[in-house]
Formats: sequence, C-alpha cells, structure tokens
Amino acid sequence: MHYRGSLLVYFFHFKTSLTMSKDTELDLKDVELNELDAEKQPMTGEGSPAAETEKNGCVKVKLPEDQEEGLKFTGLSKEELLKVAGTPGWVRTRWALLILFWLGWLGMLAAAIVIIVQAPRCQSVPEQSWWHKGALYRIGAVAAFMDSNGDGMGDLAVSQRIDELNQLKIKGLVLGPVHKSIQNTDFNLDLMAIDPSLGSMENFTRLLQVAQKKSIRVVLDLTPNYKGEKPWFTETYLKTNSEKLKEAFRFWLDQGVDGIQLSGVEELLELQPQLWEELRSLTGNYSTEERPRQTSLQDMDQILTLQNRSAADLLVSGVLGRLNRTGSAVAAGVEGYLSELRGSWPGWAVRRVAGHMASLVPQRLLGVYHTLLFTVPGTPVTNYGDEIGLRDEPGQVRPIQRDRDRKLTFSLSLSLSLSLSLSLQAQKSDPQSLLSLYRSLSDLKGKERSLLYGEFQPLLSSSSVFSYLRRWDQSERFLVALNFGESPAEVTLQDPLVPPEATVVLSSDPSRQAGVSLGLEKLTLHPSEALLLKFPYVA
Repeated sequence: MHYRGSLLVYFFHFKTSLTMSKDTELDLKDVELNELDAEKQPMTGEGSPAAETEKNGCVKVKLPEDQEEGLKFTGLSKEELLKVAGTPGWVRTRWALLILFWLGWLGMLAAAIVIIVQAPRCQSVPEQSWWHKGALYRIGAVAAFMDSNGDGMGDLAVSQRIDELNQLKIKGLVLGPVHKSIQNTDFNLDLMAIDPSLGSMENFTRLLQVAQKKSIRVVLDLTPNYKGEKPWFTETYLKTNSEKLKEAFRFWLDQGVDGIQLSGVEELLELQPQLWEELRSLTGNYSTEERPRQTSLQDMDQILTLQNRSAADLLVSGVLGRLNRTGSAVAAGVEGYLSELRGSWPGWAVRRVAGHMASLVPQRLLGVYHTLLFTVPGTPVTNYGDEIGLRDEPGQVRPIQRDRDRKLTFSLSLSLSLSLSLSLQAQKSDPQSLLSLYRSLSDLKGKERSLLYGEFQPLLSSSSVFSYLRRWDQSERFLVALNFGESPAEVTLQDPLVPPEATVVLSSDPSRQAGVSLGLEKLTLHPSEALLLKFPYVA
C-alpha cells in the first residue's frame, strides 16, 4: 500500500520538479512501464503482482477482497420477498393499483361504446349492374365511324378503335344495327347475319374479344327495319318479326354480346305486350351476369307506360333534346322525369339513335349539356362524335376526322378548316377542349359515389341557371351550376347542406381554373358555363 501511494504522489511531482535522484529515475521507469499499452507490457505469469492488479486509469490498483465483496448486490431472497410482500402496506398498494387498472379499462370501453353509438351510420352501397356505373357510347352509323382499309367505304373493324374508346372511360359500346336488311322489305330480313358491306362475323368476334380485354361491354342494336321509316315494318309483320327477334336474341347472346338495344318499341307496346317478358326470360337464362335490354323512346307517356309494363332494364329518353334551352325549363323537365320514374333507373340522351348533339344544341351549350348528362342520376348515352362536337349534314352522316392530314372520302367531304377544328388529334392536345371535358366527366361519373347513386337535390332554377346538389352518405358532395344564358349570371347558392365555399372540379369555360375555392353566396357564372364544384362531408 505504501508503494502505490508513493506512485501516485511521485507521478504528480514528476510533473512539477526538475531535480531527480538516480533512484527516483529508476522508479520513474517502472511507472512509465506501467503506462505502456497493454500490448507493449511485459508478459507476467499467473500469481505475479502484475497479474493480480487491476487497471485503474493509467495505474493498476488492487482492491482488498473484503472491499470487493462489499460492493456486490445480490438482492433479496425468495423468503425475504415473500415476507415483504405480505406486509399490510404492500397489500393495500397492490389492491389500489389493480382497482385503478380495471376502472381505467372499463372507462375506455364505455367511451368506445359511446363513440360507436353516436357515430353516423354508413349507408350500404346499393347493388348496381355495369350499365349503372358509367356512359354508353352509341355507334349507330358504323359505315361513317370506321374505314379500316381506306377504300372510302365504312366497315365493322371497330376493334381497331377500342383504345380510343377506352380513353373516353365509357362502360358500354352500343353498336349497329349491322344485320342484313333491305329498306322497308321484310322478306330479306336476317337478324343473325351481318351486312356484307359492313364486315364479317370474324370482324364482330374480334371486336368482342378486344372490347372484353378493355372491360368495355358490347350491346347490339337489333331494330329490324333500321334503314326504313318504320323500325318494325308494318303491323302485318309484327308477329313474324317478333319470332325472328327471339331467335336472334338467343343467337347473339350465344356469341357473347352483353345486351340488346331496340328502337321504336312503342309500336309493339299494345300489340305484343307479352314479348317483353319473353325477352327478359331469354337474357336472364343465359348468364349469371345480367345483360340489359335497352330501348329508346321520346314520348314521356310512352316511357312511363313501358317502364311499368315491360321488362326492359334501361329506358333511354331523348327528353332533354326537346326542352327549351332555359334553366327553368330544363330543371322542370329533369325533376319531373325523375319524379315520374319513381326510383327506376333512367337513361339520358339529347338525341335518339341517329344524329349528333351538336346538330340540335348550339355549340356554346355543348359543355353544359355534357355536364348535365353526366351529373344527373342515371346513365348518360351519347352518340359517336358527340365528344368532339361533331354535327350532322342534311341527309348525311358525318364521319369523325381522326387525323388532320388524312382526307375521308366516304359520307362527306370535309373542308380543311373543319377538319382542323374537329380533329381528334387537335382536341387531344388541348386540355380545354370538349373532348377533355367529356373524358373528365366520364371518369368522375364512374368513380365518385355521389355522382353514381347519390341523392339529387335541386338548389336553384331561373331563366338562365339550373343548379343542383349530388350527395351520398359521407362521400364528397358535388354541386352543379349550369348557365344556359349568353350573359354572365350572379347566383346565390345557399342551403343547410351547402358550405360558404366550394372547390372547382372542372368548368366548360377555359378561363376557370380547377382547384380554386369559390364563395357561393355571390357566385358569378360565365356565359354558357357549366361549373362543377365539390366540398367535403361534415358531420
């Protein structure tokens, strides 16, 4: 112990004194040796003083054995723990902690139950078939829609345009009629054979296959006398044609079509009312997946009568095309139609099977009518070319100009300026085009619950403006404001369900930016503007 003490003191003095004896120098060497790294120190045997020391800083110090044992903590033995745990103080503490734990647990359980009970119930999503979930796109004049080989004659190679149609986000393609039929002649009618001038069965089968891969359903128009004035010829042939129709239903359903469209069915309503149930039985037996029967009617009374008496899945009305182009007239027509249907699913179209929207509606209102079709309850139905504002010519059907540099020689010769304005390529590259608006509306219709099956609530109608709300449960709400006038319109959209502000989703006016919040107390609509706004659900 005296050696270790002198080491510590000596080391300190080594740093402060300049005079040393020889003996001191020798002792210093020993200290320096101890300061060497462990790898550079001399090896020592077991039991040597070096081996028995422990390193403490730079100097090794050995603690007495009794002092080392005094620093160890071995804890309490089992007997000692049991003795302490049984004392009254620890027993009371354990009981208090146990009671507090269970009280806290029961409190959290009660709070969770209260939250669940008071939370608003989520509405169950209604069952829907595919034709409820988006738009139908009709290609009635197949010859004008497609010319696959450039021979100036339209044909049935529509499969080459499926990618183009898929970009429109449509759910179904209504095709035809394409069967063999001579105008007003019943004798040569063959509902199960394709008109050779339009293509072949191979073309049609290919179309079904390609459309199926893109999840686009194909509905076939089987209206017998589609080339004549009377869709079902004369009364004399009704019974014969109805039998042919049932046979054709079986044939085309076997081929894989997803539905059948019939036009002019009002003629059959009184004469053969049993035909509808027979047709429904046919389609229902072919697949576990429903296949719709679609009809196209104009008269409201006929629509309501057929709705109640037939088994058609979808009735498409052209009522929108007959209404005066004012906000109040369109509001009355839409609200009245929905009310009379009593919850039945409606189909909306501006034109019947033949003809384009732009031939009936002024160009400035095309965006308004497209927005109306896609945001009211029901299935929107448009004709080919409506998405780019294609118009009819008297007695002719105009083809779609797909390429600005390609001239189409069949049906109609297009001028260069018209080709540029109606070109698909030109509108594809323009985010403010009618085509872009159509795509956006179609996409929203297929994925937003409030637009798919939400409640319809009118908010405002005037001489120029029609506004309504679509809402479903706790989903985002959509507010639609349509200005049919040629001047700006300032409106106030107030309702307990409507907040002070809403966000712009899209507009038919290019100057309106999406994502901007607008105040609804004094909202200014631009001339001929269709404005779609959204706001979140608030409990």
